[in-house]
Amino acid sequence: MCVRIEAIEALKDYRAVEDLQREVWRLEDVETVPDHVLITAQKNGGLVLGAFEEEPEGGQRLVGFVFGFLGRTGEGMMKHCSHMLGVSRSHHGRGIGYRLKLAQREHVLEQGLSLITWTFDPLESPNANLNFHKLGATCRTYFRDVYGEMRDELNAGLPTDRFQVDWHLDSEHVRRRVDLGQTASLDELRAEGAKLVNDGPADRGPLPPEDVPDLDGTTLLLEVPADFQRIRSGEPVLARRWRMSTRRLFEAAFAVGYWVVDSIYEGGRSTYVLFHGRVPT
Repeated sequence: MCVRIEAIEALKDYRAVEDLQREVWRLEDVETVPDHVLITAQKNGGLVLGAFEEEPEGGQRLVGFVFGFLGRTGEGMMKHCSHMLGVSRSHHGRGIGYRLKLAQREHVLEQGLSLITWTFDPLESPNANLNFHKLGATCRTYFRDVYGEMRDELNAGLPTDRFQVDWHLDSEHVRRRVDLGQTASLDELRAEGAKLVNDGPADRGPLPPEDVPDLDGTTLLLEVPADFQRIRSGEPVLARRWRMSTRRLFEAAFAVGYWVVDSIYEGGRSTYVLFHGRVPT
């Protein structure tokens, strides 16, 4: 079926965004962004885009959305703050989230802005792969427990630590990813001297670093679980070890000048790429 991306206008579609939030994150009503907030943002420089699938019997169904609003950086520069991106679980793996972000990029560039920021859980590897590998966002900001204890299905039981990612929409780095599709493989990075800072049994996957390793070299590799939700639901002690271990490592790395510039998914395993130096913006 054809999926179209367009700005949401009808009240019924804003209410469909409420329903999709509940489906994607298993949110309670008190945590759902309501239709009147979405409408107000849309009318005042923000953006609510929907992904609509045409149905065989006619009409269309909302299967994804992205929502954001105007904001400012700490230096006073205007930016777009992207707050939510959700895709129906029945439509995962079809590139809809990627298409929504590209449409968001086009809209924000038309507004005369060049930066979009958002936050996400650094242990959610599918999101990391989209944000860094496909879109070309970068990160050097780590926030501890941003939202406190959350009650939704994906976050309950752990501190809500988040990366803030910066998407410099017209930068050389982003154009190489989005416009040219230029990326590196793990083999290429290892051949250039990239150092893996943690390891684990091949049949079990990576282990969280017990201590912050020596942070030296231009490029570091950190393997994280490819399916953190499985660990969180089945091995909560290990999930907490991952949270605290990666918190220490990322904070230490950012403090001495590293950036997250990629998240590579190969062979069923997920690896962050940290680069020391200036990322082009």
